[in-house]
Amino acid sequence: MVRRHYNLPSLNALAAFEAAARHLSLTRAASELNVTPGAVSKQVKSLEDEIARPLFIRLHRALQLTPEGETIYRALRENFERISSALQTVRTQGAARTVSLGTTMAFAQLWLMPRLGTFWNAHQDIIIDHIISDRAQDILPAGIELRVRYGDGTWPNEFSRKLFDDRIVAVASPGFAKRHPVANSRDLTELPLLSVEGMDWTWTTWADFLRETGGGRRKPNVRRFNSYVIALQAAQDGQGVALGWMRLVKPLIERKALVQVTDAAMPAPHAYYVTWSADHTLSAEAEILKAWLLDQAA
Repeated sequence: MVRRHYNLPSLNALAAFEAAARHLSLTRAASELNVTPGAVSKQVKSLEDEIARPLFIRLHRALQLTPEGETIYRALRENFERISSALQTVRTQGAARTVSLGTTMAFAQLWLMPRLGTFWNAHQDIIIDHIISDRAQDILPAGIELRVRYGDGTWPNEFSRKLFDDRIVAVASPGFAKRHPVANSRDLTELPLLSVEGMDWTWTTWADFLRETGGGRRKPNVRRFNSYVIALQAAQDGQGVALGWMRLVKPLIERKALVQVTDAAMPAPHAYYVTWSADHTLSAEAEILKAWLLDQAA
């Protein structure tokens, strides 16, 4: 006979006996183990032969545990439960809980990333799969659970919750602002204006800002970009004045990478929303991330 390390009988025999003892039925044990009742009976008989003790009293259409059978069954049940619990713990620890989030580059870099450490600290078992693009079509596939969008809050087949409204101001580097002092919105037309165009029709342009803040009708000196992040970087490098959505550029102003060049300001015509598909139920991980986004925005 092969000597086993723990001096145990066949694990198949122990599993068959445990199931038969739990059900007090060879037939129900066989159904659970997906074998025949004869196979279960054979495994139980081999276990009885190995320990040289009867484990069941076989009655008509029923089984009854002997004292020895009760002792072994109790030990198997307790240890099988312990093994099951350990395996479940390992499965839970090893399983990645993932939620996908689509945002623009500007929102991700300027608003989301500085705050994301608090989410990771609170939810270390959740992985965020970032889909970052300034093209709206890139963050709309059905596989993306949550999106942060700028607009009026109504999109076809999507639910939405407002994160925040915003205010738009004119910003430039401290050096540029010092070299080009601005008294009012009308003076801005004399300066190189860094404009983001062609990215999103909802995006406010310099023409919109000057019209709203009394900048007059003079044609501005516009330098165009298709990325808000790049336009802001150009402003920090002293290349001109950019429009600043305050909830996004506030950290840059606080660390003096940018300054507000005039008191002229306008309410942003749209707001930021977290949105999700109306056709799919959010996962538990997505619900957690959505609640965190709303809390951070508040």
